[in-house]
Formats: sequence, structure tokens, C-alpha cells
Amino acid sequence: MTPPETTGQGMDAEAPVASPAVSLCLETLRNRPDFLRAASARRQGTGGFLLQARARDDDSTVVRVGFTASKKIGNAVARNRAKRRLREVARAILAHAARPGWDYVLVAKPGATTTRDFALLLDDLTAALRSVHRGRP
Repeated sequence: MTPPETTGQGMDAEAPVASPAVSLCLETLRNRPDFLRAASARRQGTGGFLLQARARDDDSTVVRVGFTASKKIGNAVARNRAKRRLREVARAILAHAARPGWDYVLVAKPGATTTRDFALLLDDLTAALRSVHRGRP
């Protein structure tokens, strides 16, 4: 029995080559004290979520990000959906626009995070980052 001939149009043909992108290393916040420190720092509300951000003074190049969805969002299914959407927004924007040595927490808003258009969520995070990093007197 001979193997079937391949025409070169399988999975290997014309495979897109990923270009190496320069991006920061994102870590997930897991400890309550880190969330509390971020909550007491800078904040910027948007249409889809609240962004909390703080500069760590540890000369690290790592960007840490956390996600919060309280029971105000809804049941477990709704909270998990909100966090999934926020994680994707963070992956898309923070990897290139975040500052090294900062902690960011994205807090879901009831009725907004799960229903808002994804493109608007991306715009919200971009604008919120600009506002948080703007020098304040």
C-alpha cells in the first residue's frame, strides 16, 4: 500500500509566517494585596470597564495585569465571560502600549463589559492608558 500523493496544498503550503513583534512580558496578578495597591492608585473609567494602574518602584520590565468581575456583573457564566473579554483586550493592547514596571487591573462594569462591542473595548483601553499615563499635577 502506497501513501497518498500530496499536492503541496495541505497545511504546509503558503503558511503565514509570524513576524517577530517586540512586546512586553505580561504576568497575571493573583494576590489580594497587589489588587488593593492598584485600587488605591490611578483610575480611569471607560464605557466598558474601569482601569486601575500603579507604577511599581522595583525597576522591573514586567507588566502585571489583573481582572476583576464582582457578583454585580451576574452569575458565574456572566462573570467568566466578562473576564475572558477583558483578558483578550489586555492581550491585544497592553502587550504593546503598557509601560514596564506597572500593574494594571481591569474591573468589569455591570451591563457594559459583556455587551459592549469588542472594538469599542479596545478603544476604551487605549484611551484609558493614555489618560492614566498622562502627567498629573
